[in-house]
Amino acid sequence: MKLNKYLSGQVSNVMTRTQNMKRFLLCLVLIVPFLLSAKPIAESSDEVTPLLNGQVIPDVDVTQINGKTTSLKEYLNGDKAILFFYRGGWCPFCNTQMGQLKKIEPELKQLGLKLIGISTDAPKDLSKSVETMSLQYDLLSDYNSEISKAFGIAFFTDAKTTQRYVKRLNLTNPLKRNKAGEPRLVLPVPAIYVIDEQGLVQFNYVNPNFKVRLHEEVLLKVAEVYK
Repeated sequence: MKLNKYLSGQVSNVMTRTQNMKRFLLCLVLIVPFLLSAKPIAESSDEVTPLLNGQVIPDVDVTQINGKTTSLKEYLNGDKAILFFYRGGWCPFCNTQMGQLKKIEPELKQLGLKLIGISTDAPKDLSKSVETMSLQYDLLSDYNSEISKAFGIAFFTDAKTTQRYVKRLNLTNPLKRNKAGEPRLVLPVPAIYVIDEQGLVQFNYVNPNFKVRLHEEVLLKVAEVYK
């Protein structure tokens, strides 16, 4: 009897450990891919680690101009697209770029490519840009910089820039703490991504110098190659 109870207890312990191991492995399966794909916010614009050609775009949530939130993959719905990240409607260099892209948007559409702008502007500010510039392409809000972070192009601005932008431009985006624990404004390095139907990056242009943007005619040639 004692032997049977002992053996029964050992079997029960083994089964319990097996179940716990299965739960642990399941957690690893679910968590590891997320950890591997997660990208930190860079300490400066020169230290970003952008998504590269051939990599799959992250399935991050995006906020549309009407305030509706959905996943990026669901939003794209298998369409070929050109995503361009810009700082905001308050940036003159960004507004110039948006106007330049407006000129080629009809041609991009004919090539089967959907043009989409992503910035730290809130939905209401995106509406102002669309109205002021008479834009026909979509704009998405990355108010909390989660999209740019997922693409590896988010960075902490320095203390001087944070103070100047927050006070002079009245930006209300939430400040995030850098490695030193200091609250800083997070912005995206201006970037362009050409995405195919499978969500693969076919072309990217990322420039830490926010005053320099890819010429629209160059982008149009790229689009013609990857149509």
